[in-house]
Amino acid sequence: GPMRTFVYEPGEGKPARRFPGLLLYSEIFQQTPPIRRLALQFAGHGFVVMVPEIYHEHEPAGTVLGYDDAGKEKGNAYKTATTLSSFDADASVVLDALGAHPACSGRLGSVGFCIGGHLAFRAALNPRVLATCCFYPTDLHTGAIGAGKNADTLARAAEIRGELRLVWGMQDPHIPREGRVLIQSALHASGARHTWHELEAQHAFMRDEGPRYDPSAARHGFALALELFQRVLG
Repeated sequence: GPMRTFVYEPGEGKPARRFPGLLLYSEIFQQTPPIRRLALQFAGHGFVVMVPEIYHEHEPAGTVLGYDDAGKEKGNAYKTATTLSSFDADASVVLDALGAHPACSGRLGSVGFCIGGHLAFRAALNPRVLATCCFYPTDLHTGAIGAGKNADTLARAAEIRGELRLVWGMQDPHIPREGRVLIQSALHASGARHTWHELEAQHAFMRDEGPRYDPSAARHGFALALELFQRVLG
């Protein structure tokens, strides 16, 4: 069905040219104010950014889940009620829209946070995606995303043709050290071109509200993403 997708473009004062495109994936709560502000930051640095509602099959357009127990319960339920094929088809549709956008150069990247980091990793399986930055991607090491909780994302890492960057919080209980070791080992074995960054921070340190927000780590993380996209996408 319809998938509401928010579009952010570079503002006035930017030179009259076409810009690289970014598919930006939200957390399980969809487009909350912190996610919108991150999208605006990328757009302000010269990217056309599209933010799809990842749970459009389950919620009306415009739904934002709360940063509370009810919101977390819904969001975590939807991540396994949605098939991997649906997530992948959605990515393809947004990449098509980005590539066709009149302000976009056609050079495409993906970025995401939490479940969005996992979905950005899956988007990187598409050869049109030249650069991907995954912030604390959940369930890469467990595969517990999609119907059946048996995602093949990490096993397919060798298919990635673009450059991959992963940014983690060292105190993240959702992706503990053992999980990160498993992911890193799989990436090295796959031969996927990637860089790896662990910051002294909690899960969701990029979310600029709430107790987990870490301004220093967030600035560092955003700079890592920006360096990748500016260098690779131009």
